[in-house]
Amino acid sequence: MSRMILFNKPYGVLSQFTDAKSPTPRPTLSAFISDPGFYPAGRLDRDSEGLLVLTDDGRLQARIADPKNKMSKSYLVQVEGAPTEADLQPLRDGVTLNDGPTHPARVRLIDPPALWHRDPPVRFRKSVPDRWIEVTISEGRNRQVRRMTAHIGFPTLRLVRWRVGSWTLDNIPSGRFVVADV
Repeated sequence: MSRMILFNKPYGVLSQFTDAKSPTPRPTLSAFISDPGFYPAGRLDRDSEGLLVLTDDGRLQARIADPKNKMSKSYLVQVEGAPTEADLQPLRDGVTLNDGPTHPARVRLIDPPALWHRDPPVRFRKSVPDRWIEVTISEGRNRQVRRMTAHIGFPTLRLVRWRVGSWTLDNIPSGRFVVADV
């Protein structure tokens, strides 16, 4: 039977168990997960937070991570500025980034979510508003959501992956995980 870990990755943690490239150590998954035999199914940038799925089943790992399978991923995104529905429409239509056009995303304005404290906190500027949106994509290019919001003029300040397929962060605090049989 396959097992899976649903991990709420904190800001600043690498989505890997070791960090051989950096001369100064950076936090990795090994600071949180000691269960052997689990590997991340996909990546989540160091400056992003939220759901990282790990599994001990190579086929399941490939199915989750491979963009050909079009597994949807939802993100809660705090952007700089105050986008309107019209501003978000290009994301729904698909935008062209430097590595080609994106598939249409599901995007909606949301109220600020009740999230954990982030360390360090997102910078606050009295003169510049910010807004939260939810973005659901079925691709997984490098820093895709950040590049999409920047493309329409609303840079990402905070990015939290909330859902991968049918798995969510519900009731998983930052830096914690749950183990499930698949």
